[in-house]
Amino acid sequence: MKNRTIKAVCATAALSGLAVAPLATAVAEEVRVPVMSQAERGAQENLPRTGMSQSSVRNGWGNPIRTSGPVGNPPISQWHYADFVVYFEADRVIHAVLKPSR
Repeated sequence: MKNRTIKAVCATAALSGLAVAPLATAVAEEVRVPVMSQAERGAQENLPRTGMSQSSVRNGWGNPIRTSGPVGNPPISQWHYADFVVYFEADRVIHAVLKPSR
């Protein structure tokens, strides 16, 4: 009888542990940093604006250090400058991003 009781208690404990195991998950803090909120305001204002043409960007900021693309459909290309990267869809700016300072 005593042996059965011990087995029953062990079995109940094991099943309880398995039932609670999914509740013991890892918890992490999520930190959200809005796009470009870490940059100085003046630096953001000196970037090409959405909708500008490639010729306008070239006239305002000169020739890029390097380019990549176009890739995909619609064609997306990148123009890399010293402090930022400009993303184009066809020949229009869709985004300009500051490079992290090192």
